[in-house]
Amino acid sequence: MKHINSGFFLSLFHKLFYSLFLILFLTSISHAQDYPTTIAKNGDGIYSLLKRHGLSPSEHFKAFIELNKNKLGTNNSLYVGRSYLLPLEGEKPESVSAGGTIYPIFGKSYERVKSIDNSLQGAIYYLVSGHGGPDPGAVGRYGNHTLCEDEYAYDVTLRLGRTLIERGALVYMITRDENDGIRDDSYLKADKDETCYPKQTIPRSQIKRLRQRKDAVNKLYLKHKGSFQRMIIVHVDSRSKGENIDVFFYHDHRSKTGKRLANNLQQTFKKKYDTHQPNRGYHGTVSDRNLYVLKYSYPPAVFIELGNINHHRDQQRFIHDNNRQALANWLSEGLINDFRNNK
Repeated sequence: MKHINSGFFLSLFHKLFYSLFLILFLTSISHAQDYPTTIAKNGDGIYSLLKRHGLSPSEHFKAFIELNKNKLGTNNSLYVGRSYLLPLEGEKPESVSAGGTIYPIFGKSYERVKSIDNSLQGAIYYLVSGHGGPDPGAVGRYGNHTLCEDEYAYDVTLRLGRTLIERGALVYMITRDENDGIRDDSYLKADKDETCYPKQTIPRSQIKRLRQRKDAVNKLYLKHKGSFQRMIIVHVDSRSKGENIDVFFYHDHRSKTGKRLANNLQQTFKKKYDTHQPNRGYHGTVSDRNLYVLKYSYPPAVFIELGNINHHRDQQRFIHDNNRQALANWLSEGLINDFRNNK
């Protein structure tokens, strides 16, 4: 009788265990992202299936293949009666793997996003950073450097979007810059190539610009009607150099839900300041404000002023990347509280 090599069986067991773990892990990623499913019908190809569900084949074809690569036949054909995952329409993942989901909008250093938990599962957020395109917004000076509102508001908004996706939310970046990504530089280079979702050129006229963003959000809101939806608008204020201000929150006077959203965010910031800077005090307030996008957009919304771009101390809130990340983290925590309080 031949001697049985126990090491061989042990090695085989480890390989089988690892394979099973990897399958379960990848499955958990797909469920954490909460991708919708559909059943392929007779005659369906990827293009026709995507069109039937209101998804652009040119934008979602690659993501569909990545999500379903183990379920496809020759030349990426579909099997009738088989269930397939559909890409999410918000920020589109480029690929999904055990290492996380790739979202190119966040840039090379931050594009890989791993799921942390499902605390925002079912929530949809429209993130609108102020100005962009031909309008840099408020402009400040820090030494020999020019600080443009649109660049810093966008970086904080990108960081916020990433933290929301980590928690299972569906996120739409309404103001977009496809080649900036999250940047860790202190002095963010200004450009004029921002667009409005999905890929609209931002007009020079302020009222046209505001109407464009409002229309983009409202169209998406109607598509997701019945879901938990919120719009977050991020700006940087411009005041005299001597005026140091805290983060302020504004809502439309007719929206009780918008007011509650603003209060949840403001209370989160107050607690954070009480914890990290107990002797400083926090004076950021919540109030209503007659702003076009707040007034005419469908989802409950909050308009946020992050600080005074002309004040030296407030500028520290913007030029240090860890401070920009802290702002995004605190906003994310406030939005989680808001979601829990409104479920």
